[in-house]
Parts: sequence; structure tokens; C-alpha cells
Amino acid sequence: MVLLGPSSAGGRKSVRIAVAGDGGTGKSTLIAAMASESFPESVPPVLPPNHFPANLYPDSVPLTLIDTPSSLANQGMRNEELKRADVVVLTYACDEPASFERVSSYWIPALRRLKVKAPVILVGCKLDLRDENQLLSLESYTTHIMQRFTEIVTCVECSAATLYQVPEVFYFAQKAVLYPVDPLFDYKRHALTDRCVRALRRIFVLCDHDMDGALNDEELNEFQVKCFITTLQPSEIAKVKSIVEQKVPDGVSSLGLTFPGFIYVHNMFLKKGRTEAFWAVLRKFGYDNDLKLRDDFLPVPSKQASDQSVELTAEAIEFLNGIFRLLDSDKDRSLRPAEVDKLFDTAPENPWNNAPYKDGAEKTDRGYISRNGFLSQWALMTLVDPPHSLANLIYIGYKGNPAAALRVTRRKSVDRKKQTTERNVFQCYVFGSRHAGKSALLYSLLGRPFSNNYTPTTVEQYAANVVECKGVSRKILVLREIPEDGFAEFLSNQDCLASCDVAAFVYDSSDEYSWNKSTELLDKVVRQGERTGYRVPCLLISAKDDLTPFPRAVLDSVKVTQELGIEAPIHVSMKLGDSSYVYKKIVNAAEHPHLSIPETEIARKKKQHHQLLHHSLIFALVGVAMAVVGLTARARAVKKVRKIL
Repeated sequence: MVLLGPSSAGGRKSVRIAVAGDGGTGKSTLIAAMASESFPESVPPVLPPNHFPANLYPDSVPLTLIDTPSSLANQGMRNEELKRADVVVLTYACDEPASFERVSSYWIPALRRLKVKAPVILVGCKLDLRDENQLLSLESYTTHIMQRFTEIVTCVECSAATLYQVPEVFYFAQKAVLYPVDPLFDYKRHALTDRCVRALRRIFVLCDHDMDGALNDEELNEFQVKCFITTLQPSEIAKVKSIVEQKVPDGVSSLGLTFPGFIYVHNMFLKKGRTEAFWAVLRKFGYDNDLKLRDDFLPVPSKQASDQSVELTAEAIEFLNGIFRLLDSDKDRSLRPAEVDKLFDTAPENPWNNAPYKDGAEKTDRGYISRNGFLSQWALMTLVDPPHSLANLIYIGYKGNPAAALRVTRRKSVDRKKQTTERNVFQCYVFGSRHAGKSALLYSLLGRPFSNNYTPTTVEQYAANVVECKGVSRKILVLREIPEDGFAEFLSNQDCLASCDVAAFVYDSSDEYSWNKSTELLDKVVRQGERTGYRVPCLLISAKDDLTPFPRAVLDSVKVTQELGIEAPIHVSMKLGDSSYVYKKIVNAAEHPHLSIPETEIARKKKQHHQLLHHSLIFALVGVAMAVVGLTARARAVKKVRKIL
């Protein structure tokens, strides 16, 4: 027995089915028989598209059947149709064994060369013409080919002459699109996919209201009503548990249906061909065909301008603090990798295993993530990809209003005018030449020891951590390293500085090239900001202060900073340690967005010109006003004299 009920088509508005196969296998006749509900005496070589209404099948999704040419002369047209298809119906003739062999020798390899990702329905036509002496069951024909080619999801035989299983062919084709098997089942392992198991684990946890590790009868009924809008009788529940217990001994406990039992029930959906029931469950809990939460389940607040950012709200941070305390079972104020993996076992995957989050947070000497690192990692994910952050909050059990988990910050242009900011997360772009010490600056923020080994940075990388300022203020600083080789591409984006709170230019104090490169990059960033309006505080960081400085760098740095109107370079040596004040300087610059903003000579003259025009306009207006007052007074005096006379 399985849980029964109505299913969901996942919101698709149409399904496009391309029918392909060798000439003479019956593909055009199959389409014509479907369209006319009769066997056609003759059909043209290629039929025009056939459209079928939404009420053809229970899922109420309209179909379009596309006949494809078999001739080499029209191969280009056929290939384009195959690429556009949602599903491919691939035909062979039941009375011609050679056409079946062509499926594996020609057609499937051809689809793979075209990178067609659509599922394939293998259809044997002309069943009524097959020689009974060569009769083999469909299962023996197809088991091997389905194991070899996982894109084939269903095999069916039909006859256009007798109309046997003709409608079923296109029903299975539609079903393969609306309720795909690939995301659910791994054919190589013959088991549910890892992502599918993770989704079911989250659903199980959400349904296990008393959190006892099993679904009791009441919880099972709530699950049934939520997914299928129907209840289960006590006898039906007992039968389900009895079947599960026979197949999976640990699938049922004294408390109810356990997670292994829950998995088995869904495996039964697949074995019985009830993929629509499986997807009804997944879609009711918000999953799309990639087994990720749909956009309509993620109310991410919208930024109205590019210079706004997205942060976690106090409510979300409080939830994450509680999660950290819950996972930190040994109370060592850090999380082991296994504990982090456990946190995300109800998510599609651990998001922190991939760039840009991998190695982007503070860890202890044993490689455990600290509380600061944990919160900083979430802040980084929210800053870089708000929908991904919100989705993962929901995956790990956030039960508050999703719309209240994230907030959009005020525009930076407004912050500059108000000379203050309400942001709690600051992003600092780190520029500089190779060997300047940019990566060391990032690693030091994460508490990593200095290393003399140099590894060139080829892609942008991030580092995020909590920075304490003035003993009470705790801000999260995100450093984003821009490789020297990627600077030109970075600057080609007009909005490249929109999300930057502070720009830091690192140079090796002992190297002339490094100094010259940092000032060159500084000049380009300043001009970019003046062109686009995204003007940001800038800092020069003199790294490797333990080495003998390049003589001109000291004098030139004073001249450059004075000309631009910014602070003198910050001297630091990551090798000698104690670099925390550098990060406090960066945060301080971000907290005062109206200061440390450099100006070029051209911008300064332009500003002075505008100020002069402004003052001139004021003087002119004052003069006009005084003249008007004078004329009014004179008019009154003349009027008074005339009255006396």
C-alpha cells in the first residue's frame, strides 16, 4: 500500500515533445494516430507541429508534438528540435530488430553529442507486426538498455494500427517532464540520490512535531492531509507500518514510522511508477526539480539601488546563535567539520564546501570553526548571495517569518550625507600587485599563522571575521581580494564599486614596482568612483614593514596621500603579527563613510568651480532681492509724495 492523493505538475505551462527515430519506424504515424484517434492510411514524410489541449491528461498541461525528419539533408532542423524539446520520444520498429539496435549504436550517442538533457521515452511501434516466433518480453529487451543509458526513463510498446497504448506513450512522455526521475534516483547506485534523501530528511524533521525521531499516527495523518488533501484510516496506517516493518525492520519503532521507514515509503512510490506522488510531497514543501527551494518560498527583500547591501536581522542572528550552542555539544566554543555537516544534512549540500565560502572563516588550530567564524560565514553568504543564505536558513530549521530574516541597508550615498552608517557588515576590496601581501592580510584576519610560502591568487577570494572596535562595537569585516590580473575585468563593470565600503591598496614597502602599482590602481579606482558616483573611502597599507623600505616610497606616500586628501599609509608586518589595528582602521573608515574619500585634481577643480558658481548664484540672488526691496521702497515713497501733493 502507498499513500494516495492528487499530485502537482510543478507549475509548468506546456510540454514540448520531439519524436525522433529511423525512417520507417512509425513515428509520424504514431503522431497522426494520436491526433486523429484513428489509424491514418497515409502520412506525409514530416508532420507539422500538433498541439493538444490542457484537458488531454489529468495534469492539465497542454502538449506540443514535434515530428522530426529522418533524412540527412534535414539533420540540422532535426537537431534544433531535439535541443528545444522537453522530452524526446525515440522510436524503433518492433518488426525490425535492427532499428532497436540503432537506438544504442546511433541515436543515444547522437543525443549526447548534441548535449540534449531531456529525458528519453523509448517507444516500440508496429507492435501488431512483430513476428510471434521472435517474441521477447519488453522487459528483457529494455532492462539492459535502461541500465546502460540512464537518460531512457521509460520503455513502452504500441500499435498505431490498433491504437494500443498510443495515448500512454505521450502520457509517459509528459510525466517524465512533470515528474522527473533523475533528481530522485541514482541508477548507478540503485538508490535515492543524496540530494533527495536530504530533502526527505528535512520534510521528516518538519513533520516530527514532538521531535522524538518518529512520526506517530497523528503526525502521519497531518503529513497525508498536507500533501494529498485526504486522511488515512487507522487500518490504513497500520497496514503501511506493517509493510514497512516487513521490509525495513528499523523502519518502525514503538513511537511510529522512523526516517528509514519514511524513505522506504517514498521508494515504493518509485517502484510502483508513482513519481507524481513523490513529487507531490516535495513540491508541497517547496522544492523545485533541482530539489532546491523554489523562489516563491524565498521572500528575499529587494535592493532599490546597487549601493545597498543585505544583512541578517537580529532575529536571524539570534536563531544562529542558538543553533551554534545546540551543535556545540562539547562546549568547546567551536564546531567540528562533522558537526557542520550535520547542520546542513537537511540542505541540498553543505554550502561552505565551495567557493567563495570555503576557507573564508576563522578556524581553530584543530580546523574547527569558531563562533565568530560561524556568524561571519553566514554574514558573508548573506552579503554575496542573499537568496542562497535565506534558503539555507530555512533548510536548517529557521521557523520564523522568512521575510523577517534579512534586511536591506540604507544607500551608501545617504550614509555619506548623514556622515554615519547603520551597517553591521562592511566589505573592503583589497587591491595590489602580486607579492604585495594581499592574501596575507586576508589570512591574518582569519587568525592563520604567517607563512613564507607564496601561492599566487588567480581568482577572487574572501575572508570574513568579527572585528571589535572601542571595546563595545562588534562589526563583521569582509575582505575581498582582487587579483592584479583580474583588475581590468573588474573595473569594466560600471557598478564594480557599488558594494564596496572601503578600498584598501596594499603594497610591499620594500619594492618599487609594488608601490607604483598600488598608486596606479588607486588612481584608477578613484577615477572610476568619480565617473560612476560610487566614491569610497580609500586606505594605503604598507605591508612587509619588517623589510627595509624602498626609499622613495616613504616620501612619495606622503605626497600622494596629501594630494588625494586621505590618511597616511598604515604600516604593518604580518610576519611580526599584531595586525588587528589594521582591521580596526578599515572598520573605522567604513563607519565614517564621508571621510578618507580621495579626490583627483580634476575633481577638486570641478568641485571648486561648482562652489564658485553656487556662491555667485547666491550673491546674484541676494543682489536681485535687494534691488527688488529698493524698488518697492522707492515706489512706496513716490506714492506717498503724490498723495501729499
